[in-house]
Amino acid sequence: MIPRWRPFRAGEDPDPRFTLANERTYLAWIRTATAFVASGVGLEAFGGDILNPTVRAGLAALLLVGGALIAITSFIHWISAERALRAERSLPVPLMAPVVGIVLVICATVLVVEVVN
Repeated sequence: MIPRWRPFRAGEDPDPRFTLANERTYLAWIRTATAFVASGVGLEAFGGDILNPTVRAGLAALLLVGGALIAITSFIHWISAERALRAERSLPVPLMAPVVGIVLVICATVLVVEVVN
């Protein structure tokens, strides 16, 4: 007989609705990370003559790294939120929101400067 796998040993099982909501939030952040990665690849592959090659490569790299950071921090947040739910503690503050905001502000600012020039 195979023992039941329990990744969260501490605390009580929360209401399944909260666990599923936590999972949906995680998946939403993973979709955002995927969009950042796809945008970075698309910008580099299809940016062509629209932007200076150095600027294009820099923005693409920023989007790729941002996507990776969002994926990593969203997983950490999912685990932390599940542990908080099980221990009946307050949920942790998401770390991804500032990453998304900073990457988007940098990209938008660089694109505006490039378009104006």
